[in-house]
Amino acid sequence: MCRDLATEVEKLLLQPGSYVRKKAVLTAVHMIRKVPELSNIFLPPCAQLLHERHHGILLGTVTLITELCERSPAALKHFRKVVPQLVQILQTLVTTGYSVEHSISGVSDPFLQVQILRLLRILGRNHEESSEVMNDLLAQVATNTDTSRNAGNAVLFETVLTIMDIRSAAGLRVLAVNILGRFLLNNDKNIRYVALTSLLRMVQSDHSAVQRHRPTVVECLREPDASLSRRALELSLALVNSSNVRAMTQELQSFLESCLPDLRADCASGILLAAERFAPTKRWHIDTILRVLTTAGTHVRDDAVANLTQLIGGAQELHAYSVRRLYSALAEDISQQPLVQVAAWCIGEYGDLLLEGGCEETEPLQVEEEKVLALLEKVLQSHMSLPATRGYALTALMKLSTRLRGDNNRIRQVVSIYGSCVDVELQQRAVEYNTLFRKYDHMRAAILEKMPLVERGGTPDEEAKESKEAQLSEAALVPTEPQASKLLDLLDLLDGTFEAAQPPPALEPSPGGTLVHLLDLPCASPAPASIPDLRVFEREGLQLNLSFVRPPGTPALLLITVTAVNTSGADVTHFVCQAAVPKSFHLQLQAPSGDTVPAQGGLPVTQLLRILNPNKAPLRLKLRLTYNHFGQSVQEIFEVNNLPMETWQ
Repeated sequence: MCRDLATEVEKLLLQPGSYVRKKAVLTAVHMIRKVPELSNIFLPPCAQLLHERHHGILLGTVTLITELCERSPAALKHFRKVVPQLVQILQTLVTTGYSVEHSISGVSDPFLQVQILRLLRILGRNHEESSEVMNDLLAQVATNTDTSRNAGNAVLFETVLTIMDIRSAAGLRVLAVNILGRFLLNNDKNIRYVALTSLLRMVQSDHSAVQRHRPTVVECLREPDASLSRRALELSLALVNSSNVRAMTQELQSFLESCLPDLRADCASGILLAAERFAPTKRWHIDTILRVLTTAGTHVRDDAVANLTQLIGGAQELHAYSVRRLYSALAEDISQQPLVQVAAWCIGEYGDLLLEGGCEETEPLQVEEEKVLALLEKVLQSHMSLPATRGYALTALMKLSTRLRGDNNRIRQVVSIYGSCVDVELQQRAVEYNTLFRKYDHMRAAILEKMPLVERGGTPDEEAKESKEAQLSEAALVPTEPQASKLLDLLDLLDGTFEAAQPPPALEPSPGGTLVHLLDLPCASPAPASIPDLRVFEREGLQLNLSFVRPPGTPALLLITVTAVNTSGADVTHFVCQAAVPKSFHLQLQAPSGDTVPAQGGLPVTQLLRILNPNKAPLRLKLRLTYNHFGQSVQEIFEVNNLPMETWQ
């Protein structure tokens, strides 16, 4: 029906009656939403309708042009010519106004102003010339609009969004940030929430301008409203850098002590990530992590324990300080499991330093061997201790058997008790330690030496690059096969009726004794050719990459590792990746490594897809992503049709 009536509606757009034209414009808007391919029909009348002074017709025309530009690149290019005219209309509204009856709270026709600003935002996006035309007007609107009423705030907010999206001047962007800073002082919670969300979007491009409003953002952390405090937390974490890390971390730790339980995990993870990136000294880094573990240990990420033990192990000058701090913290509270695990590991490694004393950086602490052993036994017997925590404590006791000067009978008795533990892992460790006492006591001191320094891994991008280089170097070292063997393998993949390739002929005998025996060993099968990775999605800092592996033994099987990396300033939460393939394929999705993609390039989320392709058909993949980012729920559905040929041939 829309296609049949489109030409009639086009004629009505130019009828003399204002009421008919207004209704025709509204009808055209709904037609474009239903049938976007009708765009070309309504392009010519729109330019003429912009000369109208009737409020309803002008508002409908701007809405119609907005719909056309959003759905048609040709329409977007066509209407960029009318940017000066739109600027003139908006300037008239700001300075004189069209009519008094459409003014609200002293703001001239705010509905029309908002709609024109939205259209200018679309027309100026990624277009230098159009952006330059509207820069002066946007500055005028931003400085002259009254902010005492919501109508003015609505116009100002649309102005800020337009400045953010177009290629505006640097001074104009600073003005937009200052407007949002004023919004943070507004009594209306909705306006403060909108300001925090907008500042979070701008922090990547205008970090220094947003930094000026850091004290106001920190004040918003104390908001009783959970939505406001969560958005303020995300923005505060995005504002942390090397120059303010001490002050910001102190504020965030104070917030962590009193925040709602739902926010503790995000706050703790953000503090740990900021400390890892911007720590001024190792001691400050250790103190920060210890305070987080003491305050919200049960809410930290799983890798916090490994990171802290690695950090302490690499700071030799802080071993005595760390073990004393952890011993004191453990004596006060054994309910925080990550803290207990780190403390048990540190006491086991550096228990001799704990007993020696003489650490000038901490208060004098007199520690006796019996108290240390009693504390670890308390951890083992506590109903709050997880099996992993008991494993840390049991190993710590075993290591103390070589570091304490007293009798080891008490340690042997405790270890022997767990030889009949219902937990298989603990039972196995206890049996091994008992055997070490009974049969290999002369080797116990050497086996239980202090852990060597473990080098910290690089960023995920660096590790992926190194892994890729290693694969390429290994592929370069694999000897090439004879051409006949390659042809046979290729035919075998295509047909499946050929016999397996024969092993290479034995090498000629050569002098050299041991060398001959080494060369007589069967040669390893050639490594499969590496398939290049593919980036299939990128939006607001979230990237989705696919890496491919085809096991040599099962050529019909393809393993795809989906890796989600987040380089933005806010965590991506509730992340779910779903996939679909044509009916001739068989797809199996493994469980993902998590549902939160940490901000600032943190630990990526990975998921394995197993695809069986018995017919060697070209592979097409359909992905659906759902997640929350910057306070918004996002769903993306897209097809991947450019997979490398090596994935299916």
